[in-house]
Amino acid sequence: MPLGVCEMSRRGMRLDDMLAGDGASIRECLTIIDTHDVGTVFVVDHAGRLSGVVGEREIRRALISGAQPDDPVAGLVGSPSATARPEEGRAEVLDVMRALGVGEIPIVDGDGRVVGVHVDTDVVGAEPLPHWAVVMAGGRGTRLAPLTDAVPKPMLPVAGRPILERIVLHLVGSGIRRIFLSVNYLGDIVEQYFGDGTAYGCTIDYLREEPDRPLGTGGALGLLDDLGERPDAPVLLMNGDLVTGFSVADLLAAHEALGGVATIATAEYEHQIPFGVLESDAGRLIRIVEKPRRSWAVNAGIYVLSPSLMARVPRGKLFPITRLFDDCLASGERIGLWPLRDSWQDIGRPDELAHARGQR
Repeated sequence: MPLGVCEMSRRGMRLDDMLAGDGASIRECLTIIDTHDVGTVFVVDHAGRLSGVVGEREIRRALISGAQPDDPVAGLVGSPSATARPEEGRAEVLDVMRALGVGEIPIVDGDGRVVGVHVDTDVVGAEPLPHWAVVMAGGRGTRLAPLTDAVPKPMLPVAGRPILERIVLHLVGSGIRRIFLSVNYLGDIVEQYFGDGTAYGCTIDYLREEPDRPLGTGGALGLLDDLGERPDAPVLLMNGDLVTGFSVADLLAAHEALGGVATIATAEYEHQIPFGVLESDAGRLIRIVEKPRRSWAVNAGIYVLSPSLMARVPRGKLFPITRLFDDCLASGERIGLWPLRDSWQDIGRPDELAHARGQR
């Protein structure tokens, strides 16, 4: 069973289903709890700002002590155990929920307004996006052996959760409700863990590569056709071995604003030269720069692709996604670059995995 989720899906619940006004009665709050199978009701003022929370336990104690169902609930309202910021990662919020033993945490913006609620299998109030996400999770991970001898690389745990689970939770928390996982090496482990995605508040389908015929970072997109699936909106494609909290909404907005066929997320790679660098002109020393740092924009393994590009991915062949970008550039098509502002860690080598786990 995946950590922090349960079997019951709560998709379809509206944010208003979990909120009550300052003047609500005990009966109204208990009705919300019983109707929507939640443990708490969040009380807000006329502007939607969080006033507090009331739980089923407090309500039932009050009724036992003589309170009447039509009495105002205001006297029972207390402070929430925790709140979440809109930009906070879903995996981290679920970890807090598990630690506190609560089933719901409100999302509160900078003005104190409740803009959503994290529940076990969904983010209530998050606007579903029409975009699909394809996550490449079929790599062998030979550089991480022997850790990957019996576990696929994307399923290696970081801070108590498989890397791939963190990605799925992040996508769902960002509004993605349709996810395709490309699997190959030990793919059955991935499929058994995630199932159909119900426990995560999304639909998960699998793009299955032939074990002896890996398709590379782009070839799995051709398998969408085998499922009879064709996207209507730009597709988010990303590697399954990334630990990152990038803004899905900002990346998609940047892609739309550019108007190109693809957008590549970039990370900054910095290297310090361990020597004093001598700068010269015509054989004469100009200056000495001690141990300078240089940085470059590198491919972060996260992309947005226009639907028209799907037909240009060959079927059943090894196809690096960079080849598609080369073809686009050769045709004079525009490809945008979007610099990541959030944390990003590729997990491809033992030292990178150790860094993500806080071991160095």
